[in-house]
Amino acid sequence: MVRYHTATGTAAWTDLLRSLKDSTVSTLRGAPRLKRIGKKAYWYDQYRIGTETVDQYIGEDSDELRDRLSRHKSIVEAEKEAGRVRARLMRTLRAEGYLMADVGSGQALSALAKVGVFRLGGTLVGTQAFRCYEGELGVRIGFDSAAMTDDVDIASFERLSLALGDQVEAPLDGVFSDLKFDPVPSMDKGRVWKWRQTERQTLIEFLTPSFSDEEGLADLPALGVSAQSLHFLNYLIAEPLKAPLLYRSGVLIQIPRPERFAIHKLIVADRRRGGPDELKSRKDRAQAQFLIACLNRDRPEDLKEAYELALERGRSWRAHISASLKRMPEAKALLDSLTV
Repeated sequence: MVRYHTATGTAAWTDLLRSLKDSTVSTLRGAPRLKRIGKKAYWYDQYRIGTETVDQYIGEDSDELRDRLSRHKSIVEAEKEAGRVRARLMRTLRAEGYLMADVGSGQALSALAKVGVFRLGGTLVGTQAFRCYEGELGVRIGFDSAAMTDDVDIASFERLSLALGDQVEAPLDGVFSDLKFDPVPSMDKGRVWKWRQTERQTLIEFLTPSFSDEEGLADLPALGVSAQSLHFLNYLIAEPLKAPLLYRSGVLIQIPRPERFAIHKLIVADRRRGGPDELKSRKDRAQAQFLIACLNRDRPEDLKEAYELALERGRSWRAHISASLKRMPEAKALLDSLTV
């Protein structure tokens, strides 16, 4: 049964997201400039430091971003009061029972957001992203095992990282060191893609889509880290959404679309089935089941489109999805009803 948050909570979440998005243009130092890279257009904050011209990436061109840039002066004037408003909205969300980020994850994601990881294309995936769908969908997830984790997974496209021509504002090695995270050695010497915080057991991993037969390591120049490449990940992180991480006064991050997250979990669940990852496979299916039920009720067209898109990707996609749905009769019935 889908349980919804109150209208008060939904309004507070929406207002917090709007305020955090506005704040992204409050710190512009120069004049916004539009650049075309391939088939897409991106906005940059262009300013000078001495004789050097700096282009700092703002975001992909959209009507929403253009509107914010046009309101830059009023947003700057309102930013001091906006901080107090965001703190009040967070108090409302706590009172309404929304899932708050734990200290370890919250500190880490807040620090990564501050240096530009999400601005530069990083997308939070995995269970930490799943928790954020409480606000996006207005539903109560609760504190069951499907919403609990110490892991933080951040994914980004290698090609986007190369194309942006911008970098995080401080090396991530230093950010992690300040938070008492240690690099986890990899088989590929000199390349690090995950860090562990011994004190709280929080693990942060960087991921990127694999477009070849192999799932090796790749570099993300904009973030200054390596990443584990994975098949099927490109589907998950295409066209991501902005969302508030519920920590302190709110942190603007990026998450996958919930309909893509649900279908991708069907694929991942089958890939992890059996052996040491069986518990993770069960969690994957539980998250997919929950989201499919919510989306079937409130956003059926979005769910249908995401499901059909995945099925069209090829035989291996269909095989993984079908194998998971054989163990999830309720989810299968809901998805089948969309394609009749």
